[in-house]
Amino acid sequence: MSKPITIVPYTPIYAEAFRRLNEEWIKKYFKMEEMDRISLHHPNTYILDKGGYIAVALLDEKPVGVCALIPSTKVEFEFELAKMGVSPHAQGRGIGKLLGQHIIAKAKQLGAKKIYLESNRVLLPALSLYRKLGFEEIIGATSPYERSDIQMKLIL
Repeated sequence: MSKPITIVPYTPIYAEAFRRLNEEWIKKYFKMEEMDRISLHHPNTYILDKGGYIAVALLDEKPVGVCALIPSTKVEFEFELAKMGVSPHAQGRGIGKLLGQHIIAKAKQLGAKKIYLESNRVLLPALSLYRKLGFEEIIGATSPYERSDIQMKLIL
């Protein structure tokens, strides 16, 4: 029988896990960019203090997944789903789906009208997950990330 996954709000005790879980997938497929360093080393300043939220997935009380919700600085009631990472040792258990559903519910609770995200077409499992969650591709959007070659949105 598989052990239950719990999703909890970020607290500073998860700072290292938030950074590590994201650096793990970024370094595997891409390179760390300045925006990554800023958000991963300063989640309070870059995400939480701006009205954002970070969810942490726990398995046996250990953090195995994270995902952030960052308010747009340009459009009111719009948020970005960002920095979703799941430990390779915990993949295949539906943790990404649970985190995505949790983040969407939190966005609604915060009054969001739209959630967008940026990704890369090589991340096929992530793109499949986003589509299952209801996200659709946006054509013509620009990105501050060099690695981003696809943007998606979910109208709430």
